[in-house]
Amino acid sequence: MPSVLRDRTYRRLFGAQVIALTGTGLATVALGLLAYELAGADAGSVLGTALAIKMVAYVVIAPAIAAVADRLPRRALLAGSDLVRAGVALSLPFVGQVWQVYVLIFLLQTASAAFTPAFQALIPEVLPEERDYTRALSLSRLAYDLESLFSPALAAALLSVVTYDRLFLGTAAGFLGSSALMLSAVLPRRARASAGSGPGAYAKATAGTRLFLGAPQLRSLLAMNLAVAAAGAVVTVNSVVYVRDFLGLSPESVALALGAYGAGSMSVALALPRILEHRPDRRVMLTGALLLPAAFGALGAITSAHGGGWRWPALLGTWAVFGAACSMVLTPAGRVLRRAAPEGDRTAVFAAQFSLSHAAWLLTYPLAGWVGAKAGLGWATAALGAIALAAAALAARLWPAGAATEEAPGHVHEHEHRGLSPGHPHLRGARPAGAGWRHSHHHFTDELHAAHG
Repeated sequence: MPSVLRDRTYRRLFGAQVIALTGTGLATVALGLLAYELAGADAGSVLGTALAIKMVAYVVIAPAIAAVADRLPRRALLAGSDLVRAGVALSLPFVGQVWQVYVLIFLLQTASAAFTPAFQALIPEVLPEERDYTRALSLSRLAYDLESLFSPALAAALLSVVTYDRLFLGTAAGFLGSSALMLSAVLPRRARASAGSGPGAYAKATAGTRLFLGAPQLRSLLAMNLAVAAAGAVVTVNSVVYVRDFLGLSPESVALALGAYGAGSMSVALALPRILEHRPDRRVMLTGALLLPAAFGALGAITSAHGGGWRWPALLGTWAVFGAACSMVLTPAGRVLRRAAPEGDRTAVFAAQFSLSHAAWLLTYPLAGWVGAKAGLGWATAALGAIALAAAALAARLWPAGAATEEAPGHVHEHEHRGLSPGHPHLRGARPAGAGWRHSHHHFTDELHAAHG
């Protein structure tokens, strides 16, 4: 995987991602302490509302920004989003009312909703070779997992010498560093959107969603996103309840539980580049999706047990399986998205994935918290496990084995286009063939390729 870092542009983009993630991790810790200072015992309510605002911003804003993103210089969009996030981070220490936190969080997450899909759509252009792109996806997964482990430890170290509000300075520094790297990177020229994207603002805003609904592998990915969200919610929301209340362990054990989840995810991310050279994405992703309800079954057994020292190592093992299974789904997802849409439509399809996947989290986060608090961990596990099982089964049904979209690694689809003008951007590299043009690429599912199956 480090071989892709020899590419100067990708190296700078990856560095920007790592620096920004570190800043985001510091902000997560600082925001919790800020909420406690403003609301005391109601800090959980404040954080829950802030999380809901974050998800709403992601679901609503990302497709809207994707509709105009092709008119904006990418470097300016990415660097500008980082500057907005840095400005919000610098403002947070000065708030005195809870509503001010909500406004700033909305601005911060709006900028993230602009940044993330555009960044994700850029990487396959920087690394057009599939093997390199797969390694970049694994590096990105590792960066997210390492951030979840490293940032809390860094925050704890900094809090021993500074007050919590200074952590926001670290957040701002991370976003400013990311912006500087974005401005210094030489980005590839943007391809124009394909003719099927539609000229209207509404058509552009919904282009990615229409691609998802029209392609079997993307409809399957939607279902897998829901299964992943069910697992992620139980880990994120209920880890502290399992460790502190159910098992009666120390606060440090919460970090160990979350670390087990990260370790499972990282181990898969490291192995996937080699696995995906010989196994199709469908097989790997559906295996991960189907592992999730099995892990929920194990968690149900742990939850129903009334005692026994085996429950703690079993919980760690279950959390590791959750992490591994989620990584099996999420890491190859970028390859599926890249293959599903032509270059000019990638920002729209990555924005749709960003928006629709967070809509799943908007459902499972409160379900994990509310059902767990009101009815107990057993009912929360049963509800989320049922969602994961139904979603995984639906994903397998929506993406049948042997479909045209289940491509072997490196497979391309040769076909002919008729009725497109010689200067059409999709025909770059195509050769004349009778009354049309013939070329090869991965199986796309947009309007230009509807006739090719």
